[in-house]
Amino acid sequence: MPHDPSKMSLWTGYFDSKLSRSAGRRVPREASVPNPSLETLAWAAKSVGISKMKRDSEASHPARPNQQEGRLILSTQEALSATNAGSKEGVMQSIGLKLNKQIKESMAEEGNQKSKGPKRGDRQRRSQRKSFKQKGAQRRKKFGR
Repeated sequence: MPHDPSKMSLWTGYFDSKLSRSAGRRVPREASVPNPSLETLAWAAKSVGISKMKRDSEASHPARPNQQEGRLILSTQEALSATNAGSKEGVMQSIGLKLNKQIKESMAEEGNQKSKGPKRGDRQRRSQRKSFKQKGAQRRKKFGR
């Protein structure tokens, strides 16, 4: 396939915090997330301001042919102008920072929901919080044994 300079490919492996730089991650740790999906990557690109994109979900990176991770194909000119970056690296960092920020916010919100516990009228969830005091503990001694 010939190289087209008007298109830019972003693989999900570029944003995977579980990969090292030598294994394929191309953004810093603070701009990466564990196991990013193609949909979250597309959402982050859209929230940065990039509208012209194409998802290729069955593509596999040439260095990782056994994983079908998927890629996002962007218009180079629009991506550079939307992110005010001078290169592909700048575009990837701005998308990665937005992605990381969103993941952290959702994790914090999820943590707040768990810390509150079930609501007062939610009988189904409240029934899951049962106290098992003395059930698995030591058996009572009978007859002085």
